[in-house]
Amino acid sequence: MLNNKKLIWILLSAIAVVSVVAYTMINGANNAVTSAINDATAWGGRLFSEPVSMVVRFVDSVDNLINTHEENQHLKEKIDKIYELQVRVADLEAENGKMKQELNLTESLSEYTTVHATVIARNPDQWMESLVINVGANEGIQKNMSVMSGNGLIGRIIEVNPTSSKVLLLSNEQSNDGKVAASIQIKSGSANGIISGYDRKTKEYLMTQVDPTVSVAAGDLVQTSGLGGVTPSSLLIGEVTEAKMDDYGLFQTVRIKPAGEMTDIRFVTVIKRQGRSE
Repeated sequence: MLNNKKLIWILLSAIAVVSVVAYTMINGANNAVTSAINDATAWGGRLFSEPVSMVVRFVDSVDNLINTHEENQHLKEKIDKIYELQVRVADLEAENGKMKQELNLTESLSEYTTVHATVIARNPDQWMESLVINVGANEGIQKNMSVMSGNGLIGRIIEVNPTSSKVLLLSNEQSNDGKVAASIQIKSGSANGIISGYDRKTKEYLMTQVDPTVSVAAGDLVQTSGLGGVTPSSLLIGEVTEAKMDDYGLFQTVRIKPAGEMTDIRFVTVIKRQGRSE
């Protein structure tokens, strides 16, 4: 009987040991499988997430690039508008300055009846020959009236229409109609001559037939003499820069810096005067 009890206990002990070992082995196996599955899942997640992250980063980069391009376009438009505004302001300031010159000129010509006008046409091919202004017969403009710009004489009316007129400039080289009788104000009195040419290189009038015996100096003022019967007297033409004998030694040729605006002419003043016509 004792041996049987021992045998039973031995068997029970063996069963218990086997159960514990089996349980341990089963749990260990499950842990290994679970670990393997978890590792595989994590690796697969990483494998999938990396391309997705790259795509997201690429999309973000493209979006940022588009936004930057749009911002640059807006900035460029603003800069262009600023440049346009600066040009417009500069142009208005120039016009304002020239209008002030014409007003000052009007004050100095108080003894004359004047008409202010705006230049509406100037042919590039004849830039130094003539221009068209926006006043005509309706405003009492007549042929041969003198035209000034800035502070000095620039030409005369040669053609009149109801609402516009053509001005022949003193700088023209095409017609003798632009010649003007002039007088140089020298220390001893005056010296007469004719404005008969224009040097485009130096931008100076050429006054010829000046008495060779008078002393003409740089800085002497030149004005109209009124001897031609058309242009009124005492209209400023310019300032002497040089005087020398002509090639024949008969008269002096005098170079004159124009007092009037000769290139950027925007506004003019027409001198209305009753008198004889040539």
